[in-house]
This record gives sequence, C-alpha cells and structure tokens, in this order.
Amino acid sequence: MQHSMRRILAYCRAALALTLIALLGCGLLYSMVATGMAQLLFPNAANGSLIIQQQHVRGSYWVGQDIQSPHYFQGRPSASNYNVMTMSGSNLAQSDVNLTTQLSTRQQLWMQQTQRPATDIPADLITTSASGIDPHISVAAARLQLKGIATARHIPQAALEVLLVEHIEAPTWGLLGQARVNVLQLNLALDAYAAQHPSYAH
Repeated sequence: MQHSMRRILAYCRAALALTLIALLGCGLLYSMVATGMAQLLFPNAANGSLIIQQQHVRGSYWVGQDIQSPHYFQGRPSASNYNVMTMSGSNLAQSDVNLTTQLSTRQQLWMQQTQRPATDIPADLITTSASGIDPHISVAAARLQLKGIATARHIPQAALEVLLVEHIEAPTWGLLGQARVNVLQLNLALDAYAAQHPSYAH
C-alpha cells in the first residue's frame, strides 16, 4: 500500500513538473521570445500596421473600413461589418437565395450610383471577402468611382486618375494576386490633395 502511494506521489510530482515546464516554456518564455523577435524584426506589422497622421491613428493598412460618403473611395462589402474580432466571410452557398439577393442589391446600388451597366461593376464591389476586412479593391473598382468622387469634391477627374495611378500596388512579388489599391491610403491621399486645393469640397 505504501509502495503504491509513493508511486502515485511520484507520478503526481512528475506531472506537476511537466505542467510547470510547459506553462513557463510554452506559455511564457516562447511568447516573450516570439513577441521580442517580432518587435525587433517587424515592428510595424507587430503593432498592427497602423497608419498614423499628425499623431492620430487613421486605421490599419490591413483592415478595411466602412466608408459610405460619396467624397471617398469605398471598399469591399463586409460580412462581419469590418470587425476584426468576428472577421469571416458570409459562408452562404451559391444556391442560397440570401446571397443572390445581397449581390443583386449591391449591384443595383452601384449601377444607380455610377450610371453604368451591370457588366461594368467589378465583382469585388458586390462580393464580400473571405476575411471580411479586406483593405484593398481592384484598380477597376477604384476607377469606377472616379467620376462620382470628382463630382462630389469638384475635383477634375483627370487629377483623381493621377492620384489613383500613384497608389496602384503591383501583385505580391510580381506574381501573386493582381494589381490593387489600398482604400485607406488612397482616401488619405485624397484628403491631402484636397487640403492643398481649398476650393475643392471635403
């Protein structure tokens, strides 16, 4: 009986020791090392890739925003309302009538807003991304909005075209994805351009 108890106590001590080692090693030490390395090697990304202007955080390079104003470029629709804590796609099947209704409604809104046919509306303006926080749109989606923004701000459309071209990002490593535009960066550049020309509306 005493021999059995000693064995049980030995097992318990070993289990507790392994638990402490795992907690300290994996839960504390590893986290500290990983965090320290991230701050050392990739400080901007480790801190959320924040875009800061005049000591104010305007947003994150990697997180889309809900923009409704006709004075700004609009990004992709979001199934999670751009919430990073609940980021996800709609998870609706192609056969789901709710998906069909959503796509049709968004397409009609863009057709009314731009006075363009359905075939001219890029897919990324009517479909949500898998993450729900996609910060980019295609060049075609940005270009479709030029006329409306130029009218709202009383800015020559040609000037907006130049601004857009300056903010086109090439495919990752020249191979992955397609040319795209970061909506937040483009909108901030748009505000800066308008500030240099006080006669333009905000």
